[in-house]
Amino acid sequence: MPYLYRAPGPQAHPVPKDARITHSSGQSFEQMRQECLQRGTLFEDADFPASNSSLFYSERPQIPFVWKRPGFWQHSEWLDVVIDDRLPTFRDRLVFLHSADHNEFWSALLEKAYAKLNGSYEALKGGSAIEAMEDFTGGVAETFQTKEAPENFYEILEKALKRGSLLGCFIDTRSAAESEARTPFGLIKGHAYSVTGIDQVSFRGQRIELIRIRNPWGQVEWNGSWSDRMAFKDFKAHFDKVEICNLTPDALEEDAIHKWEVTVHQGSWVRGSTAGGCRNFLDTFWTNPQIKLSLTEKDEGQEECSFLVALMQKDRRKLKRFGANVLTIGYAIYECPDKDEHLNKDFFRYHASRARSKTFINLREVSDRFKLPPGEYILIPSTFEPHQEADFCLRIFSEKKAITRDMDGNVDIDLPEPPKPTPPDQETEEEQRFRALFEQVAGEDMEVTAEELEYVLNAVLQKKKDIKFKKLSLISCKNIISLMDTSGNGKLEFDEFKVFWDKLKQWINLFLRFDADKSGTMSTYELRTALKAAGFQLSSHLLQLIVLRYADEELQLDFDDFLNCLVRLENASRVFQALSTKNKEFIHLNINEFIHLTMNI
Repeated sequence: MPYLYRAPGPQAHPVPKDARITHSSGQSFEQMRQECLQRGTLFEDADFPASNSSLFYSERPQIPFVWKRPGFWQHSEWLDVVIDDRLPTFRDRLVFLHSADHNEFWSALLEKAYAKLNGSYEALKGGSAIEAMEDFTGGVAETFQTKEAPENFYEILEKALKRGSLLGCFIDTRSAAESEARTPFGLIKGHAYSVTGIDQVSFRGQRIELIRIRNPWGQVEWNGSWSDRMAFKDFKAHFDKVEICNLTPDALEEDAIHKWEVTVHQGSWVRGSTAGGCRNFLDTFWTNPQIKLSLTEKDEGQEECSFLVALMQKDRRKLKRFGANVLTIGYAIYECPDKDEHLNKDFFRYHASRARSKTFINLREVSDRFKLPPGEYILIPSTFEPHQEADFCLRIFSEKKAITRDMDGNVDIDLPEPPKPTPPDQETEEEQRFRALFEQVAGEDMEVTAEELEYVLNAVLQKKKDIKFKKLSLISCKNIISLMDTSGNGKLEFDEFKVFWDKLKQWINLFLRFDADKSGTMSTYELRTALKAAGFQLSSHLLQLIVLRYADEELQLDFDDFLNCLVRLENASRVFQALSTKNKEFIHLNINEFIHLTMNI
């Protein structure tokens, strides 16, 4: 499953005028429109053809569909999604979404654009209405359980409607058999209703709170008191959930309208490196993406800072055809210690979270409001189970300016200077044994090739009792020579070998430290700490790249893989340092990008 690399750190909040082009031609809607006008032809969309593949991905159509064009249309979307105006019909009638007026096609065209965005019409089946509300408005979603709603729930809904928020409600179903079941009061279970109005009326000397809801099907109606309108107390008694999509987070706050500060973080949970699961899984939880949140200003007249966190897993509908389901997601917020780095396992062993999402749940998005004292915090988005992969988008809305920073985007290399070679008369007994073996293999020139180095290292390492390993590979030895060869002749002198042997002993000790079960392999989740101990602080993306290249299916690295990884990293960092020192034009490429390029070779 592909997960795209995105630059770390906060990004600007998207607005409609910045719509990203999604058509394979690279043209925007306006460019394609002008092209069709110049040619005098109607647009036909090659990306989303008028065929069965655009209708279903897991079944064959039960009826023969005929794609027809209506006589007029308009298109407007946040993403620049371009469609043609051919629509699936049966017996001259639209099959899916349609208006009561059979000459009105805007809803069917909007549905087609949404189906294209998600890969097929079938991908739109089921789910929550709040997803579409967010996708068409860019708003912030919040869900209320009516039985547990706050005392001012009526006022919350009233403010939301006044400010143009979109509201939906539904009755929970406990089984598939209850879906679309009709209640004695004319309500449909599991059906998405829209809330269109709320008001108070005087009746027999009392103020009665009323709410107006709409069944989009328009075939079954509430038959209780107040007919088309419903008493608010009946609404809370019969409906289970209300979903509100606020165009800004003000809608549920006090009457004053605020300008909310928004930051957006794009990230990924990748198996083996950043898919750590929730706090129940302490050994891997710390490897999740970590975002530093600095709350610097208190709310007006308050001692705390208000903010809203919305975590969304991306493209799950589009990936349905590949067997992907909506994952169970959530997040936790911790007070940040003085250290300005990715927090390790021990921190979470001894510190509790200050706040968290209400629950981990299998919804596309979870969002909650918080009030915390000014200070610095670490926000950790995660799936409930470890090893589950997905791209995510994390939005943070704050009433006052908040500063956020991705803790996983920094690259820092801190390698010690290699020691000077020991004079022959001061060599240790171990070094003298190496020299004898080296002379035997190298011959008169006292230099070894990659093949000869492979023999020497394996002969020495096989005698070590404290480490289990397979034989070192030839490619590892070629990389070692590339790292240590100062003369550039593709061979290793004995003094160069001795310097490398000192490195190798340190790396062996590191590997043994993180091979907790003494199996001869290291878990990829321990790789971040092991590499940092060796002098390499890497971004999450570089760690993901290393895991993909070196780990096996069980997310383990043997010593040869670990050694090869360290040698290539040190080689890349030394080359970068040399190039950036000698060539001023090279400084436009940072070390993160350079290592990314060299590790891909």
